[in-house]
Amino acid sequence: MARIEPKWSYGHLRELPDDGNRYEIGSGELLVTPAPGTRHQAIVGNLFDLLRRAALHGHGKVFVAPVDVVFSPHDVLEPDLVFVSSGNLPIVKEPNIEGAPDLVVEVLSASTRERDLSAKLHIYSRYGVRYYWAVDPKEECVHLYERVNDALVERPALRQGDTLASPLFPDVSGSVVDVFKQ
Repeated sequence: MARIEPKWSYGHLRELPDDGNRYEIGSGELLVTPAPGTRHQAIVGNLFDLLRRAALHGHGKVFVAPVDVVFSPHDVLEPDLVFVSSGNLPIVKEPNIEGAPDLVVEVLSASTRERDLSAKLHIYSRYGVRYYWAVDPKEECVHLYERVNDALVERPALRQGDTLASPLFPDVSGSVVDVFKQ
């Protein structure tokens, strides 16, 4: 008889040690990622500056990893950055976010690229995330996904010379060049 492995849940995740790894759950499976590197963190900081300006303009709140986004007991992800619009703030709880943020940002790396562009994209789409930015340091571009009906649909990527903006905060934008500054 085959042994059935139990699904990981948010309760299991909360019991894991704080050992420098990033732990997430996707479809009940434990996902482990090593701590990000310095270039990754510099890009996250640059994006945080942009999203923080949107928050200061009253459009919502920004959160930077580590923060758990609990979509379901078996789908708990830790995006690099999360933006929750003012109208959606009731999903912000203590100690996590319970439900779909308006914008999720992942900075791709060699160890996360495939997961960020497939499994995590699928989860973000399934649970109602409105916008997803997959930031590619290797190509220095931002892959944009926008909710159309019931799914996230890829839009043209932004590259050097383009401006990064969102309908979530129409009066705030930034240069793609600035995203990748060290």
